[in-house]
Amino acid sequence: MSHAAAVPARTGLGLSGTAMLLAAPALFASNMVAARWAHDAALPPVFLAFGRWLIAFLILLPLAAPTLLRHRRALWRGLPTLLPLAVLGMGVAVAPQYIGAQSTSATNIALIFSCSPILVALLEAVIWRKPLSPLRAAGLALALGGVLVVLTRGDAWALARLAFGQGDLWVLLAATGWALYTVLQKRLAQPAVPDGARLAAMMLGGAIALAPFAGIEAATGATPPWSDPRLAAVLLFLAVVPSLGAYYVYGRLISRAGPATAGLSMFLVPVYAALLAWPLLGEAPQLFHAYGFVMILLGVKLASSRVRATTAGAAAPA
Repeated sequence: MSHAAAVPARTGLGLSGTAMLLAAPALFASNMVAARWAHDAALPPVFLAFGRWLIAFLILLPLAAPTLLRHRRALWRGLPTLLPLAVLGMGVAVAPQYIGAQSTSATNIALIFSCSPILVALLEAVIWRKPLSPLRAAGLALALGGVLVVLTRGDAWALARLAFGQGDLWVLLAATGWALYTVLQKRLAQPAVPDGARLAAMMLGGAIALAPFAGIEAATGATPPWSDPRLAAVLLFLAVVPSLGAYYVYGRLISRAGPATAGLSMFLVPVYAALLAWPLLGEAPQLFHAYGFVMILLGVKLASSRVRATTAGAAAPA
C-alpha cells in the first residue's frame, strides 16, 4: 500500500451494477403492492409467504436439481450458514410484511421497509467496525427522519406517545430481518456452490421454516380460499417476480457492491411502490408521504457518496 498523502478515489458500480441497483427495488416494490392486494382479496398472510417460497422452489427445481445433487455435501455442510439466512431473508423479512399489509398501505410498507439500510450500516459499524463517514451518517439520519415522518403520519406528538400503527410495527420487524439477512449474506462463510443452487436451498429452507406458522394460522380459522383463482394468481406472481427475480438480482448486487451499498437500493422502493399503488390499489399519496420521500431521497444522496480518502498507514480492520 502506498504511503502517499490522502488521495480522493472514486469507485463506480458500472453499467450492470447500476442496472441492478435500479432493478432490485422495483422488483421488491411489486411484492408490497401484491401483499396489500392479497389482503383486499382476504388471502391468509403467512400462508402467502409459505406458498410463495414453496412455489418459487418448485419452479427453480428443474433447473437447479442437477446442481443441488452435485453440491449436496457442500450444501449440507453449509447448513449452519444457509438456515439462518433462509429464516431471516425468506421468513422474518416476508411474513411480517404480509401481516402488516392487513392494516397499513403499500406505500407505508415500502417507506418503513426502506429504513433497513440504516440498520445495515449500523450493524456493520457497531459489530464489524466498518467505518461510517460523517457524510454517510448524516444521510442515514436524514433518511431515518423521513421514515419517522411516515411512521407518525406527520404527527410529531405520535412519536412522543409512541403511537404507531400495529401494521407499521410488523413491517418494522420485517425491515430488521432484512437488514440482518443483508449483512450476514456477505459476512458469513457460505458454501462454494453456484448462486442458483444456494438460492434454491434457501427458498426450500424458508418454506420449511414458515410451514408450522402457516399451520398455526390455518388452525385459527384463516384457511386459504382454494377455489378463488386470485390465490393461484398472486402466489405465482410472488414466486416469480419478487422471489426468483428480486432475490437473484439483490444477491448479485451484494456480491458486486457490498451489503451497505446494496442496502441503499431499498431507499428507492417507496418511489416504485407509490407509482404502482396509486393506479393499481387507489392509494393516493398523502402530504406526509411527500415529506418522507424528500427526506429519504436527500438522505440517500448523502449516504451513497462514493468518495473516500486513502490514508497512509491506515489500520487494518479488527
